[in-house]
Amino acid sequence: MERVAIYPGSFDPITNGHVDIILRGAKLFPRIIVAVLENPKKETLFATDERIEIIREIFRDQAGIQAVHFHGLLVRFAEENGARIVIRGLRAVSDFEYEFQMALMNQTLDPKIETLFMTPSSPFTFLSSSLVKEVFGLGGEIGGLVPPVVERRLREKFHRPDTSPIKE
Repeated sequence: MERVAIYPGSFDPITNGHVDIILRGAKLFPRIIVAVLENPKKETLFATDERIEIIREIFRDQAGIQAVHFHGLLVRFAEENGARIVIRGLRAVSDFEYEFQMALMNQTLDPKIETLFMTPSSPFTFLSSSLVKEVFGLGGEIGGLVPPVVERRLREKFHRPDTSPIKE
């Protein structure tokens, strides 16, 4: 049986912290499904299809990484996709309580589900999608915090030209 892991989240937008977790997870599992949460109750900057396009562009050369949308119970999605591992990122102690509760609930709903907690590499421990949106929305630079495609798509969304120095 193929070892499949799911990395669920809203990824609005995906950050270099997420990318770090995905690439490191891909060293442990031959197949990673980046499961983009479709939640009509949650207002997002990027539509679900846009977030999936962005993730697919980032990982276009990584055969074992795919991006798909999901809604509903994660354990049901995992079962439908033959996955038994859920990857979750922990940036700080404050993340732990919520993630621990979710891991226990998922295991209660489906005892075959295991949650693997991963910490991002140190340069990304503070990074969140909401922080990126806030900084960018206030005119700050986000180079190095998100993949170039995300920065480009944010500039398009906010109708902001690229003012970074010319790279030769």
